[in-house]
Amino acid sequence: MPMSKLQQELKKQHPFDSLEQEAALNVIRTNDQLQLRFSRLFRDHGLTSSQYNILRILRGAGTPLPILEIAQRTITVVPGITGLIDRLEQAGFVLRNRCLEDRRVVYVVLTESGSQTVADLDQPVLDLHHKLFGHLEATELQTLNKILEKARFGLESQSE
Repeated sequence: MPMSKLQQELKKQHPFDSLEQEAALNVIRTNDQLQLRFSRLFRDHGLTSSQYNILRILRGAGTPLPILEIAQRTITVVPGITGLIDRLEQAGFVLRNRCLEDRRVVYVVLTESGSQTVADLDQPVLDLHHKLFGHLEATELQTLNKILEKARFGLESQSE
């Protein structure tokens, strides 16, 4: 059997133990390459991918959100959400407001600077999406999305 492209990239001498192993490693390798490119773009604007995601969440909500709600909406698990909010606040991208009815709840609101930063990134992010996936046909992208969703759903239905 000929070597797979991933096997060649990794200079792996022996075949993968299973197709599932090869698929998992392909997803991890691809994610690493995507994250690298997005990280470079966001770094040029003084942000990390997680910080950008938080700014997008706040813009999309159009209203202040409690920190726990933001954490639930993030694309990736964010263990240090409070630290991320701290850094966004220090940069002037967000403000915190303590709830008057329940002092344990802290709302986060997007500032004008944060809103402008997200707006400035809209086109570069779309351009990067196109650069990364524009070589695929629409039907291939639809299939890829369905496969990834199916794989993720299988993970979510399993206990850890």
